[in-house]
Amino acid sequence: MALIDSDYFGIRDKIFSGEITVPEITEACLAEIEAEKDLNAFISVFPEHALKRAKQVDQKIRSGHAGKLAGMVVGIKDNLNLKGYRTTCGSHILDNFISSYDATVVRRLLEEDAVIIGKTNMDEFAMGSSNETSYFGRVKNYHDSERIPGGSSGGSATAVAANMVMAALGSDTGGSIRQPAALCGVVGLKPTYGRVSRFGLVAFASSLDQIGPLSKSIKDAALLLNVISGYDPNDSTSVKQPVPDFTEDLKKSVKGLKIGCPKEYLGEGLDPEVRKAIENALKLLENEGAIVEEISLPHTEYAIAAYYILATAEASSNLARYDGARYGFRSSGIRNLEEMYTKSRSAGFGDEVKRRIMLGTYVLSAGYYEAYYRKAQKVRTLIKQDFEDAFKKYDVIVTPTSPTTAFKLGEKMDDPLQMYLSDIYTISANLAGIAGLSLPCGKDSGGLPIGMQILGKPFDEKTVLRTGQSLEDALK
Repeated sequence: MALIDSDYFGIRDKIFSGEITVPEITEACLAEIEAEKDLNAFISVFPEHALKRAKQVDQKIRSGHAGKLAGMVVGIKDNLNLKGYRTTCGSHILDNFISSYDATVVRRLLEEDAVIIGKTNMDEFAMGSSNETSYFGRVKNYHDSERIPGGSSGGSATAVAANMVMAALGSDTGGSIRQPAALCGVVGLKPTYGRVSRFGLVAFASSLDQIGPLSKSIKDAALLLNVISGYDPNDSTSVKQPVPDFTEDLKKSVKGLKIGCPKEYLGEGLDPEVRKAIENALKLLENEGAIVEEISLPHTEYAIAAYYILATAEASSNLARYDGARYGFRSSGIRNLEEMYTKSRSAGFGDEVKRRIMLGTYVLSAGYYEAYYRKAQKVRTLIKQDFEDAFKKYDVIVTPTSPTTAFKLGEKMDDPLQMYLSDIYTISANLAGIAGLSLPCGKDSGGLPIGMQILGKPFDEKTVLRTGQSLEDALK
C-alpha cells in the first residue's frame, strides 16, 4: 500500500505537515493486517487502542509537542510486556496471561509517541528458527507463503516486510532478530548485550537475550535504538554506558574502514547464491573505500554446541516458574501437587520447549555439569576472545546472516539438528555479547531475500550502522 510502503523517515515530513494524519496511517496498517491475516504475523491486534492512541499523537504533533517516534506504527514481539494486554510468548501455558506492567522498551516507545498496534507471533518462548513452534500457529513468509519467515521473531519480520507496521521490536538470543530479518528482506539489529534494558522481556536465556528493532531501513533502526537504549536500574545487566545519537554518523564515509571477512563463515553448507550476494556486497563496500580482508575466527565450529548447552541450561532454569501454581495454564482434573506440576507443564509447553528444558536440566545435573555446562562456558570465553583479537585490527566483521534463503514450511521440523544449524552464523555474536546487524543485500534466483550480517565491537553500534547505511545506499 502506497501510504505505508516506505520507512518512517520517508513519510515523517508528510505526517508533520498534516498531509497524512496518524489515524490514517494506523487505519492503513490495520487494513493491511486484515488483508494479510493468512500470514499469521500477529497474536493480538489492538484496533481501538491503536486508533485512540493515534488521535492523541496527532493532536500532539499539531500542538508542536510530539516525541521522536510520533506517527510510527509498531508491533512488539509477544514476549514483551504491555500493561493490560496479553503476553503469551507464543505458548499455551501463558495464553491468558495479562501483563501488569510495561517493559522498559515499551514504555520508552510510548514516551516518544509511537503507536503500538499489536503483539507479533513468535516461536514458543523464542525457541525456534522458523516460527513454526508457536501455539498460535506458524507464521508464513511474505515473499512466499509456503516458506518460513525465520525465527523466533518471525512475526515481527513478516509484519514489517508486509507493510503491516513501519517497524517492530524483537528479541535475539541466538539470531532471532537477524535471521528472520534476512529471510524476510528487512533490517534487524541486535544491540550489544547490556545496551538495551531487558526488564519486561520474558526470559529465555538471560545471559544471551537482547531486545532490538526490525525496520525497513538502517536509519529507522538507528532512530529506534536511540529511543530504547540506556541504563535501567530495573535490569541488573543494563550497562551505564553513554547513549550517542546513532543516526548522526550514518552518512559518514566508510573510506579506510577495515572489514574482516571470516573464512569459517564462507565454507561448507553456504548456499552458492548467498555467497555470491555477500561477495558482491563486499565489492560495493570496497568501491566506497573500505578495506576488506579475510580473517579467521578459529573457534567458530564449536559455537553451535556451546550455545545449545548454555541456552538450554538457562531456559530450564527460567522456565521452572511455569508450574500451574501462581499464573498461567493449570491442567484440570488434578489430585495432588505433583500431578499439577506434571500435567500443567506437559500440556502447557510444546515439543521444542520441552526438548530444551530436558536438555538444559540434563547438562546442569550432578555428574554432567563439569562435562557439559562448565566446558561450554570455557568455549564461550574462547569465542569471545576470537572476536576481541579480530577487533584489535578490524572495525567490523562481515558474514552471511543465514546459510540459505527461506526454506519450505515443515522442511526441518522433524530434524532438530538441521534446524539448529540455521543459526550457525548468528549465535557467536550472542555468546560474545557484541552488536550485530542484518540487512538485505540481494535476492536468490527464486526472488527470496538474502541478508548480510555486520558485527561490531561492544557498544560500537554507530560503526555497524554506518557500514550498513553505506551498503544500503550503494545497493539503491
